[in-house]
Amino acid sequence: MFRRLAISFVISVAAMNAMARTRPHYGGTLHVEIAGDAWERPAGVARRLVYDGLTQFDTNGTLRPALALTWEQDNNFHRWQFRLRPGVRFHDGSPMTSAAIVSSLTASCSANCPWDTVKAVGPLVIFSNDSPMTNLPALLASDQFLIALTANGDGRSPASAVGTGPFQVTGFNNGVLALAANETCWSGRAFADGIEIRVHRAVRDQWLDLSLGRADVVEVPAEQLRLAQQQHLSVIQSPPIVLLALQLGESGMLANVKARGAIAAAVDRGALYNVIFQKQGEVTASLLPQKMSGYSFLFSTERDLNRAHQLRGGLATGAITMSAEGDGAMQLAAQRIALNLHEAGFNVQMAAAGTQHADLVLRQFLIAGSDCGAAMERILWDAGLPASVADKTSEDLYKRELSILDNHRIVPLLDLPRGYAIGARLRDVHLRADGSPDLSSASLEDVR
Repeated sequence: MFRRLAISFVISVAAMNAMARTRPHYGGTLHVEIAGDAWERPAGVARRLVYDGLTQFDTNGTLRPALALTWEQDNNFHRWQFRLRPGVRFHDGSPMTSAAIVSSLTASCSANCPWDTVKAVGPLVIFSNDSPMTNLPALLASDQFLIALTANGDGRSPASAVGTGPFQVTGFNNGVLALAANETCWSGRAFADGIEIRVHRAVRDQWLDLSLGRADVVEVPAEQLRLAQQQHLSVIQSPPIVLLALQLGESGMLANVKARGAIAAAVDRGALYNVIFQKQGEVTASLLPQKMSGYSFLFSTERDLNRAHQLRGGLATGAITMSAEGDGAMQLAAQRIALNLHEAGFNVQMAAAGTQHADLVLRQFLIAGSDCGAAMERILWDAGLPASVADKTSEDLYKRELSILDNHRIVPLLDLPRGYAIGARLRDVHLRADGSPDLSSASLEDVR
Protein backbone atom coordinates (compact mmCIF):
# COMPACT_ATOMS: atom_id res chain seq x y z
CA MET A 1 0.00 0.00 0.00
CA PHE A 2 2.82 2.39 0.92
CA ARG A 3 4.54 1.65 -2.37
CA ARG A 4 1.36 2.35 -4.31
CA LEU A 5 0.84 5.63 -2.47
CA ALA A 6 4.44 6.63 -3.14
CA ILE A 7 4.10 5.84 -6.84
CA SER A 8 0.82 7.79 -7.02
CA PHE A 9 2.47 10.75 -5.28
CA VAL A 10 5.39 10.75 -7.71
CA ILE A 11 3.04 10.57 -10.70
CA SER A 12 0.90 13.41 -9.28
CA VAL A 13 3.95 15.62 -8.71
CA ALA A 14 5.24 14.90 -12.21
CA ALA A 15 1.86 15.75 -13.70
CA MET A 16 1.70 19.00 -11.72
CA ASN A 17 5.22 19.94 -12.86
CA ALA A 18 4.29 19.16 -16.48
CA MET A 19 1.20 21.35 -16.19
CA ALA A 20 3.27 24.14 -14.65
CA ARG A 21 5.74 23.91 -17.51
CA THR A 22 3.07 24.10 -20.20
CA ARG A 23 0.76 26.67 -18.58
CA PRO A 24 1.28 30.08 -20.23
CA HIS A 25 3.02 32.70 -18.08
CA TYR A 26 2.63 36.46 -18.30
CA GLY A 27 5.78 38.53 -18.49
CA GLY A 28 9.20 38.54 -20.11
CA THR A 29 10.54 39.89 -23.39
CA LEU A 30 10.63 37.91 -26.62
CA HIS A 31 13.66 38.35 -28.84
CA VAL A 32 13.08 38.12 -32.60
CA GLU A 33 15.69 38.43 -35.34
CA ILE A 34 15.00 38.95 -39.05
CA ALA A 35 17.03 39.59 -42.18
CA GLY A 36 14.87 42.38 -43.56
CA ASP A 37 12.80 45.23 -42.20
CA ALA A 38 10.12 44.70 -39.56
CA TRP A 39 7.60 46.82 -41.51
CA GLU A 40 8.21 45.46 -45.01
CA ARG A 41 5.30 44.29 -47.14
CA PRO A 42 3.87 41.78 -47.34
CA ALA A 43 3.73 40.33 -43.83
CA GLY A 44 6.58 42.15 -42.08
CA VAL A 45 6.82 40.59 -38.64
CA ALA A 46 5.90 43.82 -36.78
CA ARG A 47 2.92 44.78 -38.87
CA ARG A 48 0.26 42.48 -37.41
CA LEU A 49 1.68 42.89 -33.91
CA VAL A 50 0.98 46.63 -34.06
CA TYR A 51 -1.89 46.93 -36.52
CA ASP A 52 -5.26 45.23 -37.05
CA GLY A 53 -7.48 45.06 -40.10
CA LEU A 54 -11.22 45.34 -40.40
CA THR A 55 -11.23 41.58 -41.00
CA GLN A 56 -8.71 38.79 -40.43
CA PHE A 57 -8.03 35.18 -41.33
CA ASP A 58 -7.70 32.57 -38.61
CA THR A 59 -5.03 29.86 -38.79
CA ASN A 60 -7.35 27.73 -40.93
CA GLY A 61 -7.82 30.50 -43.49
CA THR A 62 -11.40 31.27 -42.43
CA LEU A 63 -12.41 34.93 -42.51
CA ARG A 64 -13.19 36.35 -39.05
CA PRO A 65 -14.19 39.72 -37.56
CA ALA A 66 -11.45 42.04 -36.31
CA LEU A 67 -11.99 45.80 -36.02
CA ALA A 68 -15.28 45.27 -37.84
CA LEU A 69 -17.80 43.13 -35.99
CA THR A 70 -20.16 42.57 -38.92
CA TRP A 71 -20.43 43.36 -42.61
CA GLU A 72 -23.08 43.07 -45.27
CA GLN A 73 -23.45 43.85 -48.95
CA ASP A 74 -26.26 45.22 -51.04
CA ASN A 75 -26.90 46.25 -54.64
CA ASN A 76 -25.39 42.98 -55.89
CA PHE A 77 -21.98 43.54 -54.20
CA HIS A 78 -21.62 47.13 -55.44
CA ARG A 79 -21.92 48.42 -51.87
CA TRP A 80 -20.63 47.08 -48.55
CA GLN A 81 -21.05 48.40 -45.02
CA PHE A 82 -18.85 47.36 -42.11
CA ARG A 83 -20.01 47.98 -38.54
CA LEU A 84 -17.08 48.76 -36.22
CA ARG A 85 -16.32 47.08 -32.93
CA PRO A 86 -17.24 49.56 -30.16
CA GLY A 87 -14.85 50.82 -27.50
CA VAL A 88 -11.58 50.17 -29.35
CA ARG A 89 -8.78 52.70 -28.91
CA PHE A 90 -5.48 53.31 -30.63
CA HIS A 91 -2.28 52.92 -28.65
CA ASP A 92 -2.17 56.66 -27.86
CA GLY A 93 -5.69 56.56 -26.42
CA SER A 94 -7.43 58.02 -29.47
CA PRO A 95 -10.80 56.40 -30.15
CA MET A 96 -11.06 54.18 -33.20
CA THR A 97 -13.75 55.88 -35.26
CA SER A 98 -15.09 55.29 -38.73
CA ALA A 99 -13.43 58.56 -39.78
CA ALA A 100 -10.05 57.27 -38.55
CA ILE A 101 -10.59 54.06 -40.51
CA VAL A 102 -11.39 55.95 -43.70
CA SER A 103 -8.34 58.17 -43.24
CA SER A 104 -6.08 55.13 -42.84
CA LEU A 105 -7.52 53.33 -45.86
CA THR A 106 -7.23 56.46 -48.00
CA ALA A 107 -3.59 56.88 -46.99
CA SER A 108 -2.73 53.26 -47.77
CA CYS A 109 -4.72 53.02 -50.99
CA SER A 110 -5.25 56.35 -52.70
CA ALA A 111 -5.35 54.86 -56.21
CA ASN A 112 -6.13 51.51 -57.84
CA CYS A 113 -8.20 50.46 -54.82
CA PRO A 114 -10.80 47.66 -54.85
CA TRP A 115 -13.41 50.41 -54.33
CA ASP A 116 -14.35 53.76 -55.88
CA THR A 117 -15.37 55.51 -52.65
CA VAL A 118 -15.13 54.83 -48.93
CA LYS A 119 -16.90 57.00 -46.37
CA ALA A 120 -17.66 57.15 -42.64
CA VAL A 121 -21.28 57.16 -41.46
CA GLY A 122 -21.57 56.93 -37.68
CA PRO A 123 -20.21 53.51 -36.62
CA LEU A 124 -20.22 52.31 -40.24
CA VAL A 125 -17.56 52.30 -42.94
CA ILE A 126 -19.25 52.17 -46.35
CA PHE A 127 -17.55 51.13 -49.60
CA SER A 128 -19.04 51.71 -53.05
CA ASN A 129 -17.90 50.70 -56.50
CA ASP A 130 -19.20 50.71 -60.08
CA SER A 131 -18.11 47.08 -60.40
CA PRO A 132 -19.11 44.26 -58.03
CA MET A 133 -16.78 43.82 -55.02
CA THR A 134 -17.49 40.15 -54.39
CA ASN A 135 -14.38 39.51 -52.31
CA LEU A 136 -13.99 42.84 -50.48
CA PRO A 137 -14.15 41.43 -46.90
CA ALA A 138 -11.33 39.00 -47.72
CA LEU A 139 -9.27 41.67 -49.48
CA LEU A 140 -9.55 43.93 -46.42
CA ALA A 141 -7.81 41.23 -44.35
CA SER A 142 -4.64 41.69 -46.41
CA ASP A 143 -1.53 43.47 -45.23
CA GLN A 144 -2.09 46.57 -47.37
CA PHE A 145 -5.28 47.51 -45.56
CA LEU A 146 -4.17 47.26 -41.92
CA ILE A 147 -5.41 50.25 -39.93
CA ALA A 148 -2.95 52.88 -38.67
CA LEU A 149 -3.64 56.16 -36.93
CA THR A 150 -2.92 58.97 -39.40
CA ALA A 151 -3.60 61.96 -37.11
CA ASN A 152 -3.86 62.32 -33.33
CA GLY A 153 -6.28 64.54 -31.41
CA ASP A 154 -4.25 67.63 -32.29
CA GLY A 155 -4.42 66.82 -36.00
CA ARG A 156 -0.72 65.96 -36.17
CA SER A 157 0.79 62.78 -37.59
CA PRO A 158 2.03 60.37 -34.88
CA ALA A 159 5.78 60.28 -34.33
CA SER A 160 5.79 56.47 -34.60
CA ALA A 161 3.55 53.70 -35.87
CA VAL A 162 0.27 53.68 -33.92
CA GLY A 163 -2.33 50.96 -34.30
CA THR A 164 -4.78 48.97 -32.21
CA GLY A 165 -2.86 45.67 -32.08
CA PRO A 166 -1.56 43.62 -29.14
CA PHE A 167 1.78 45.49 -29.04
CA GLN A 168 2.74 49.16 -29.33
CA VAL A 169 5.99 50.76 -30.43
CA THR A 170 8.19 52.12 -27.66
CA GLY A 171 11.40 52.83 -29.56
CA PHE A 172 13.90 51.95 -32.25
CA ASN A 173 17.59 52.07 -31.38
CA ASN A 174 20.70 50.39 -32.80
CA GLY A 175 18.68 48.25 -35.18
CA VAL A 176 16.26 46.98 -32.50
CA LEU A 177 12.54 47.74 -32.64
CA ALA A 178 11.06 47.67 -29.12
CA LEU A 179 7.40 46.80 -28.59
CA ALA A 180 5.40 46.72 -25.33
CA ALA A 181 2.19 44.84 -24.62
CA ASN A 182 -1.00 46.83 -25.19
CA GLU A 183 -2.69 46.50 -21.80
CA THR A 184 -6.12 47.44 -23.13
CA CYS A 185 -6.06 45.57 -26.44
CA TRP A 186 -9.55 44.67 -27.66
CA SER A 187 -8.47 41.08 -28.37
CA GLY A 188 -6.90 40.59 -24.92
CA ARG A 189 -3.54 41.27 -23.34
CA ALA A 190 -0.58 39.38 -24.82
CA PHE A 191 1.37 37.07 -22.49
CA ALA A 192 4.76 38.67 -23.15
CA ASP A 193 5.46 42.09 -21.64
CA GLY A 194 7.44 43.08 -24.70
CA ILE A 195 9.10 42.07 -27.94
CA GLU A 196 12.45 43.20 -29.29
CA ILE A 197 12.90 42.76 -33.05
CA ARG A 198 16.46 42.95 -34.31
CA VAL A 199 16.44 43.80 -38.01
CA HIS A 200 18.88 43.32 -40.92
CA ARG A 201 20.47 40.30 -39.27
CA ALA A 202 22.09 37.65 -41.49
CA VAL A 203 20.39 34.26 -41.23
CA ARG A 204 23.58 32.51 -40.06
CA ASP A 205 23.91 35.06 -37.24
CA GLN A 206 20.24 34.59 -36.33
CA TRP A 207 20.76 30.84 -35.98
CA LEU A 208 23.88 31.36 -33.86
CA ASP A 209 21.99 33.69 -31.51
CA LEU A 210 19.17 31.13 -31.27
CA SER A 211 21.64 28.42 -30.24
CA LEU A 212 23.15 30.73 -27.59
CA GLY A 213 19.76 31.69 -26.16
CA ARG A 214 20.02 35.30 -27.35
CA ALA A 215 17.03 34.93 -29.70
CA ASP A 216 13.65 33.20 -29.35
CA VAL A 217 12.40 33.42 -32.94
CA VAL A 218 14.53 33.49 -36.10
CA GLU A 219 13.85 33.12 -39.79
CA VAL A 220 14.29 29.97 -41.83
CA PRO A 221 14.08 30.81 -45.56
CA ALA A 222 12.41 28.16 -47.71
CA GLU A 223 15.70 27.17 -49.32
CA GLN A 224 17.24 26.49 -45.89
CA LEU A 225 14.40 24.50 -44.29
CA ARG A 226 16.15 21.19 -44.90
CA LEU A 227 19.42 22.51 -43.48
CA ALA A 228 17.63 23.79 -40.37
CA GLN A 229 16.09 20.37 -39.79
CA GLN A 230 19.46 18.70 -40.25
CA GLN A 231 20.85 21.01 -37.58
CA HIS A 232 17.97 19.96 -35.29
CA LEU A 233 16.43 23.40 -35.02
CA SER A 234 12.84 23.49 -33.77
CA VAL A 235 11.17 24.62 -36.98
CA ILE A 236 7.58 25.65 -37.62
CA GLN A 237 6.55 26.14 -41.22
CA SER A 238 3.47 27.01 -43.21
CA PRO A 239 2.01 25.13 -46.16
CA PRO A 240 3.12 26.44 -49.58
CA ILE A 241 1.45 29.86 -49.35
CA VAL A 242 3.98 32.08 -51.13
CA LEU A 243 3.66 32.22 -54.91
CA LEU A 244 6.98 32.89 -56.64
CA ALA A 245 6.10 34.42 -59.99
CA LEU A 246 7.60 36.41 -62.82
CA GLN A 247 5.69 39.61 -63.60
CA LEU A 248 6.03 40.99 -67.12
CA GLY A 249 5.48 44.51 -68.39
CA GLU A 250 3.67 45.49 -71.57
CA SER A 251 6.04 48.00 -73.14
CA GLY A 252 8.72 47.71 -75.80
CA MET A 253 9.26 44.15 -76.99
CA LEU A 254 6.93 42.85 -74.25
CA ALA A 255 3.97 44.67 -75.80
CA ASN A 256 3.81 41.59 -78.05
CA VAL A 257 1.95 38.73 -76.34
CA LYS A 258 4.05 36.21 -78.31
CA ALA A 259 7.23 37.61 -76.76
CA ARG A 260 5.71 37.25 -73.31
CA GLY A 261 4.61 33.72 -74.19
CA ALA A 262 8.15 32.88 -75.29
CA ILE A 263 9.49 34.03 -71.93
CA ALA A 264 6.90 31.90 -70.09
CA ALA A 265 7.87 28.84 -72.14
CA ALA A 266 11.62 29.36 -71.64
CA VAL A 267 11.69 29.34 -67.83
CA ASP A 268 13.06 26.16 -66.23
CA ARG A 269 10.99 25.74 -63.06
CA GLY A 270 12.65 22.42 -62.25
CA ALA A 271 16.06 24.05 -61.84
CA LEU A 272 14.63 26.67 -59.51
CA TYR A 273 12.91 23.99 -57.42
CA ASN A 274 15.73 21.44 -57.29
CA VAL A 275 18.81 23.63 -57.09
CA ILE A 276 17.96 27.01 -55.59
CA PHE A 277 15.00 26.24 -53.34
CA GLN A 278 16.21 22.75 -52.38
CA LYS A 279 12.98 20.94 -53.30
CA GLN A 280 10.85 22.92 -50.87
CA GLY A 281 7.25 23.68 -51.75
CA GLU A 282 5.85 22.76 -55.17
CA VAL A 283 6.50 23.50 -58.82
CA THR A 284 3.49 25.29 -60.31
CA ALA A 285 2.22 27.04 -63.40
CA SER A 286 -1.01 28.09 -61.66
CA LEU A 287 -1.89 31.05 -59.48
CA LEU A 288 -3.38 28.80 -56.79
CA PRO A 289 -1.82 25.69 -55.18
CA GLN A 290 -3.12 22.26 -56.19
CA LYS A 291 -4.37 21.50 -52.67
CA MET A 292 -6.43 24.68 -52.74
CA SER A 293 -7.88 24.70 -56.27
CA GLY A 294 -7.78 21.05 -57.30
CA TYR A 295 -6.89 21.96 -60.90
CA SER A 296 -3.31 23.25 -60.76
CA PHE A 297 -2.03 20.04 -62.40
CA LEU A 298 -3.84 21.03 -65.62
CA PHE A 299 -1.25 23.79 -66.22
CA SER A 300 1.97 22.40 -67.67
CA THR A 301 5.13 23.17 -65.69
CA GLU A 302 7.56 21.76 -68.29
CA ARG A 303 10.05 23.98 -70.02
CA ASP A 304 9.56 24.16 -73.82
CA LEU A 305 12.58 25.85 -75.37
CA ASN A 306 11.53 24.95 -78.92
CA ARG A 307 8.20 26.69 -78.43
CA ALA A 308 9.99 29.69 -76.93
CA HIS A 309 12.09 30.02 -80.10
CA GLN A 310 8.99 29.61 -82.31
CA LEU A 311 7.05 32.29 -80.46
CA ARG A 312 9.95 34.72 -80.41
CA GLY A 313 10.52 34.11 -84.15
CA GLY A 314 11.73 37.22 -85.91
CA LEU A 315 10.85 39.62 -83.14
CA ALA A 316 13.32 42.41 -82.41
CA THR A 317 15.92 41.42 -79.84
CA GLY A 318 16.42 44.64 -77.93
CA ALA A 319 17.59 44.47 -74.34
CA ILE A 320 15.05 43.84 -71.59
CA THR A 321 15.74 44.53 -67.93
CA MET A 322 15.06 42.19 -65.05
CA SER A 323 15.06 42.64 -61.27
CA ALA A 324 14.01 40.65 -58.22
CA GLU A 325 12.38 41.60 -54.95
CA GLY A 326 14.57 40.65 -52.01
CA ASP A 327 18.05 39.18 -51.95
CA GLY A 328 19.74 35.80 -51.46
CA ALA A 329 17.75 33.05 -53.17
CA MET A 330 15.58 35.57 -55.03
CA GLN A 331 18.61 37.09 -56.74
CA LEU A 332 20.00 33.65 -57.59
CA ALA A 333 16.63 32.63 -59.01
CA ALA A 334 16.49 35.79 -61.14
CA GLN A 335 19.97 35.10 -62.51
CA ARG A 336 18.99 31.52 -63.35
CA ILE A 337 15.88 32.76 -65.19
CA ALA A 338 18.02 35.28 -67.09
CA LEU A 339 20.20 32.39 -68.30
CA ASN A 340 17.06 30.51 -69.42
CA LEU A 341 15.97 33.54 -71.43
CA HIS A 342 19.42 33.97 -73.01
CA GLU A 343 19.10 30.39 -74.27
CA ALA A 344 15.79 31.40 -75.88
CA GLY A 345 17.45 34.31 -77.68
CA PHE A 346 16.52 37.17 -75.34
CA ASN A 347 19.01 39.86 -74.35
CA VAL A 348 18.39 40.20 -70.60
CA GLN A 349 20.20 42.74 -68.45
CA MET A 350 20.03 42.35 -64.68
CA ALA A 351 19.01 45.45 -62.75
CA ALA A 352 19.61 46.19 -59.09
CA ALA A 353 17.13 44.83 -56.54
CA GLY A 354 14.10 47.08 -56.22
CA THR A 355 14.68 48.83 -59.55
CA GLN A 356 11.50 50.58 -60.62
CA HIS A 357 9.94 49.84 -64.01
CA ALA A 358 12.03 46.80 -64.91
CA ASP A 359 10.58 44.81 -67.81
CA LEU A 360 10.64 41.59 -65.77
CA VAL A 361 10.31 41.39 -61.99
CA LEU A 362 10.63 38.24 -59.89
CA ARG A 363 8.11 38.64 -57.07
CA GLN A 364 6.49 36.84 -54.17
CA PHE A 365 2.72 36.91 -53.60
CA LEU A 366 0.95 35.70 -50.47
CA ILE A 367 -1.87 33.20 -50.82
CA ALA A 368 -4.00 33.69 -47.70
CA GLY A 369 -7.45 32.41 -46.89
CA SER A 370 -9.35 29.34 -47.99
CA ASP A 371 -11.57 30.99 -50.63
CA CYS A 372 -10.08 30.42 -54.09
CA GLY A 373 -11.77 33.37 -55.79
CA ALA A 374 -10.69 35.81 -53.08
CA ALA A 375 -7.12 34.46 -53.07
CA MET A 376 -6.87 34.80 -56.86
CA GLU A 377 -8.24 38.34 -56.77
CA ARG A 378 -5.75 39.33 -54.08
CA ILE A 379 -2.82 38.08 -56.18
CA LEU A 380 -4.08 40.09 -59.14
CA TRP A 381 -4.49 43.24 -57.04
CA ASP A 382 -1.00 42.84 -55.61
CA ALA A 383 0.30 42.49 -59.15
CA GLY A 384 -1.46 45.69 -60.21
CA LEU A 385 -3.82 43.75 -62.46
CA PRO A 386 -7.18 44.64 -60.88
CA ALA A 387 -9.90 42.14 -61.66
CA SER A 388 -12.96 41.02 -59.77
CA VAL A 389 -13.13 37.23 -59.42
CA ALA A 390 -16.69 36.20 -58.65
CA ASP A 391 -16.32 32.62 -59.89
CA LYS A 392 -16.85 29.95 -57.24
CA THR A 393 -16.87 26.52 -58.93
CA SER A 394 -13.56 24.88 -59.79
CA GLU A 395 -14.52 24.73 -63.47
CA ASP A 396 -15.33 28.43 -63.64
CA LEU A 397 -12.20 29.37 -61.68
CA TYR A 398 -10.05 27.27 -63.99
CA LYS A 399 -11.47 28.98 -67.07
CA ARG A 400 -10.97 32.39 -65.48
CA GLU A 401 -7.38 31.63 -64.53
CA LEU A 402 -6.65 30.22 -67.96
CA SER A 403 -7.80 33.49 -69.56
CA ILE A 404 -5.58 35.46 -67.16
CA LEU A 405 -2.46 33.36 -67.69
CA ASP A 406 -2.87 33.25 -71.48
CA ASN A 407 -1.97 36.95 -71.47
CA HIS A 408 1.39 36.11 -69.83
CA ARG A 409 1.51 39.23 -67.65
CA ILE A 410 2.22 36.97 -64.68
CA VAL A 411 4.06 33.61 -64.89
CA PRO A 412 3.68 31.36 -61.80
CA LEU A 413 6.80 29.36 -60.93
CA LEU A 414 6.79 27.86 -57.42
CA ASP A 415 4.63 27.67 -54.30
CA LEU A 416 6.89 28.08 -51.26
CA PRO A 417 6.38 27.69 -47.49
CA ARG A 418 7.41 30.21 -44.83
CA GLY A 419 9.41 29.00 -41.87
CA TYR A 420 10.78 30.06 -38.48
CA ALA A 421 12.88 28.40 -35.80
CA ILE A 422 11.99 28.88 -32.15
CA GLY A 423 13.99 28.67 -28.94
CA ALA A 424 13.53 26.13 -26.15
CA ARG A 425 11.90 28.55 -23.70
CA LEU A 426 9.14 29.68 -26.08
CA ARG A 427 5.67 28.15 -25.96
CA ASP A 428 2.47 28.34 -28.06
CA VAL A 429 3.84 29.98 -31.19
CA HIS A 430 1.55 29.62 -34.17
CA LEU A 431 1.75 30.86 -37.74
CA ARG A 432 -0.99 33.06 -39.12
CA ALA A 433 -2.67 32.35 -42.44
CA ASP A 434 -0.03 34.52 -44.14
CA GLY A 435 2.80 32.50 -42.55
CA SER A 436 3.93 35.20 -40.11
CA PRO A 437 4.38 34.25 -36.43
CA ASP A 438 1.53 35.16 -34.09
CA LEU A 439 3.48 36.21 -31.00
CA SER A 440 0.49 37.63 -29.14
CA SER A 441 -0.35 34.14 -27.85
CA ALA A 442 3.26 33.07 -27.21
CA SER A 443 4.70 32.82 -23.71
CA LEU A 444 8.09 32.22 -22.10
CA GLU A 445 8.49 29.11 -20.00
CA ASP A 446 11.06 30.52 -17.56
CA VAL A 447 8.93 33.51 -16.47
CA ARG A 448 7.73 33.41 -12.86
